Amino acid sequence: MTPMKVRRVVNEVRGLPVDKALSYLKFAPWAAAEPVYKCVASAAANARHNKGLFGDLFITAAYVDEGPTLKRFQPRAQGRAYRIRKRSSHITVVVEEFVPERVEAGNAKKGRTR
Repeated sequence: MTPMKVRRVVNEVRGLPVDKALSYLKFAPWAAAEPVYKCVASAAANARHNKGLFGDLFITAAYVDEGPTLKRFQPRAQGRAYRIRKRSSHITVVVEEFVPERVEAGNAKKGRTR
């Protein structure tokens, strides 16, 4: 799938909690929602299994890079050839556990009080 199509979906879920992002992607009308759903679910499973993070997980970073492009040719009129580029993409999702101390420390730095 082209990176532009996938970026449109990834921009919608960046910064959301993992459970909300998964429910959003499950019912999203775009075809790119399925591979992004799989990537977010895999990132959450890896965080729980490999890192032992069992709290509330948030998507802290998500980006899409361009992958290899397959070049194909379509025959056209008068012996010409039309190039078809089948683009692919690399999806990266980073999840972290929500820690309230970071939010409190961030507000304290700005001089805000509760």
